[in-house]
Amino acid sequence: MAHPNEIELSNEALDGYSRAVVGAVQRAGPAVVGIYTSTSGRNEADRTAGDRGGAGSGVVVTPDGYLLTNEHVVQHQERVRVSFEDGQSVDARVVGRDAATDLAVVRAEATSLPYAELLDSARPRVGQLVVAVGNPYGFESTVSAGVVSALGRSLRSRHGRLIEGIVQHTAALNPGNSGGPLVDASGGIVGINTAIIALAQGIGFAVPAATAEWILSEILAHGRVRRVYLGIAGRDRPLDRRLVRALELPVERAFEVVGREPDSPAVRADLRLGDLVIGANGTPIDGVDALHRFLTRWPVGASLNLQVLRRTQRVGVALTPEPQRTGS
Repeated sequence: MAHPNEIELSNEALDGYSRAVVGAVQRAGPAVVGIYTSTSGRNEADRTAGDRGGAGSGVVVTPDGYLLTNEHVVQHQERVRVSFEDGQSVDARVVGRDAATDLAVVRAEATSLPYAELLDSARPRVGQLVVAVGNPYGFESTVSAGVVSALGRSLRSRHGRLIEGIVQHTAALNPGNSGGPLVDASGGIVGINTAIIALAQGIGFAVPAATAEWILSEILAHGRVRRVYLGIAGRDRPLDRRLVRALELPVERAFEVVGREPDSPAVRADLRLGDLVIGANGTPIDGVDALHRFLTRWPVGASLNLQVLRRTQRVGVALTPEPQRTGS
């Protein structure tokens, strides 16, 4: 039989946990919305379950109606409809989307809205309480709680790029949770829920708040996310170990240039087919993902020096990346 003091301590811990979850939901819940898309063109009130389009979640991050969601929730849509916790439903438009991070910005046609804060400068800790709020299977304002399982995961987007810094957690996610927030006990957003592993239990992923804040600022300032453009296509290429030792190379794999676009920075800098990129401004590059990772936030117009292995010679290639071209 448990000692009375042990039972009392257990109840206190449970009450504390409950207070934390309830407090988080009370603060963040009103900012969470359901997002509905349809190709029928009819009003939300006129749609039936059969002709309703995709459904997901989002979270308002400014009082004047800007909200974040997943790109795949609003893919190919310009107009959507959002519903709030209090039952209000309003039209909204997609302001910008970024398939590389699976994030999108939507503007609801409403003002003075409750909103949640992006905790872009505060990294969550492994083991800390997190709460997911969303609309799984259309069940609005559904809450699930868990803990941060791991930080710094990488998740490949449908666009092919790796999303870095992913937060792995155990809060239950289901279809429809996509785009909803993952919040801490204060109700602040630590991530935007984006994916689960099919048939797995207790493994969910969220794009970190720092990435979401950057995507939001880029879209609001420029209408899109600006990334640098080199004009090359490449693949991972293992290096001969004897060559690695002889030249004291910092990597054992490289980015092999297998294609160049006409009139691109790569062509103008004479970066050649077959060149093996092994570094960028002193940072080792061991393949496609490493180069993408390095270029993700490289300033547009800032000069860049690539360290290249050309046959058996190490050479430097100086170039100035351009803004990413539309559709590239």
